Amino acid sequence: MTCTAIINRNNMNIHTQIPLRNFTTMRLGGPARFMVDVHSVEELRDVHKNARQQNLRIFVIGGGSNLIAPDEGFDGLIIHMRIPGIHIIDDQPGHTIIKAGAGESWDDLVSKSVDMRLSGIEAMSAIPGTVGAAPVQNIGAYGQDMSDTLVSLEAFDTTTGSIVTLSNEACGFSYRHSIFRGDEKGRYIITSITVKLYKTLPTAPFYDSLQAYFDAKNISVFTHQTVRDAVIAIRHDKLPDPQIIANSGSFFKNAIIDDWRLPELKAKYPTIKVFTMTENRIKIPTGWLIEAAGLKGSLLHGIRIYEKNALVLVNESATTYDDLAKARDEIITKIHDMFQIVIEQEPLEVR
Repeated sequence: MTCTAIINRNNMNIHTQIPLRNFTTMRLGGPARFMVDVHSVEELRDVHKNARQQNLRIFVIGGGSNLIAPDEGFDGLIIHMRIPGIHIIDDQPGHTIIKAGAGESWDDLVSKSVDMRLSGIEAMSAIPGTVGAAPVQNIGAYGQDMSDTLVSLEAFDTTTGSIVTLSNEACGFSYRHSIFRGDEKGRYIITSITVKLYKTLPTAPFYDSLQAYFDAKNISVFTHQTVRDAVIAIRHDKLPDPQIIANSGSFFKNAIIDDWRLPELKAKYPTIKVFTMTENRIKIPTGWLIEAAGLKGSLLHGIRIYEKNALVLVNESATTYDDLAKARDEIITKIHDMFQIVIEQEPLEVR
């Protein structure tokens, strides 16, 4: 029996030969053999069971803003995560705990938290994508990270066919990383997250660029909405809207290097920007490296390094994944040759 027949039998619509370029904000990628929307845990169980019976590979997508798809597409089943719901599950004098379905828009969750005057994720406003994708790369912006507020998450364990609860610690969070894109990649399908947000006002000083915005606007009274509005304004100025200009946001992770390398780099590049981390490591903005290498604004194989933010690659005229890969590799090679630093791609690939 075909995959189409089995899933339709369960009153679910399956689509065939769907171009992945229509589901990724970089607008590249070949066809998915099968694609199905999943709106509940029960539907997810059925889909996974049926796909396994037919030896179909599975890949889960949300908003497609942090995904790159190959030209050959995906010879398996794409699960489009659509599980809804945002619910208060505990409300205390100092904090509120909220559970959100993996298919919800991340920014909708942030907006609701701001309306409720809760602190913890307001600086992550306007990040595209879904709630379920947020823990995968431990999203973050302007001094806040997913790992700061996540209490736990629920996920479908594809090895056992059961729903499991993973604590914050079990997610193995680090800078733009988690077990979901590391050692346990492909094992868990996140179905919901639970976050703990606080009934406090945002307080200065803020992340450098956010504080600079407030200083320039002479803003000294801070609310959750003030921070959200500022972040949206900053992002609008420096990041292209993926609905208008094809891009996947920050294409490279910021570089993390051992701190013993800093004196040599500063001697050669006195204006280099660095941020101190823990365990003798420092973070260098990859956008600064790309700009210092003279690549900002360059057009490589139809991919433009965005003029306002060198961390962003814009698909100006590229038609294939190969175009993007060539541009990416040329940038990585240039940075390595100049700084002896290896930068890494941030978006995941549909494989």
